[in-house]
Amino acid sequence: MNVKSTFKSLLRTILVIGVLVLASCGEDYVPKPKAYLRLDYPRAKYLEAKIEVPFSFESNILATKVTSKKIDATTESYGVNIEYPTLKGTVFLTYKAINGDRKNLVDFLRDAEKFTEKHMAKADEIPPASIYKNETQKVYGMFSEVKGNVASPAQFYVTDSINHFLTGSLYFYAKPNYDSILPAANYLQKDIKHIMETIIWK
Repeated sequence: MNVKSTFKSLLRTILVIGVLVLASCGEDYVPKPKAYLRLDYPRAKYLEAKIEVPFSFESNILATKVTSKKIDATTESYGVNIEYPTLKGTVFLTYKAINGDRKNLVDFLRDAEKFTEKHMAKADEIPPASIYKNETQKVYGMFSEVKGNVASPAQFYVTDSINHFLTGSLYFYAKPNYDSILPAANYLQKDIKHIMETIIWK
């Protein structure tokens, strides 16, 4: 093999490598979307909450702390906190006695609607509210979900329309980021619906 044929062979090899390198560099780089940790939560197990309030309900045992306090002694109103440390969230309940006063009921309903409307400014989407009705226990209400970077992604109210009115809302400790809290929000929304379904007025 002479020098000329060796040079041609070397040049051919360099050209082939060059073509392969250029072909591999021709692909467009597509950035990967943000990824969030996939969270698997335990199957919900519910027990009756042991607190002194004018109603009973079942809470998930994942809520390690369920506390209540009287807000106003003159109007019989209570606040209940259902805390989920592992999910960094809390469901806040507020109970108010209607005492057969129609005006009280109208005012409480208006306040509950205003509370949901406050979150609309930052909401990406507000699905139609779900109406809840339990004729046997005289529990009637509504569940609302708010999608987006909002402070409270879920709210509800229930009442018997005569004596009792209860509102609830879900909050997370962290700054709202809908994509990252979505798994926890979905999990806790099921808990909220279970609370609504197990309400028994005293």
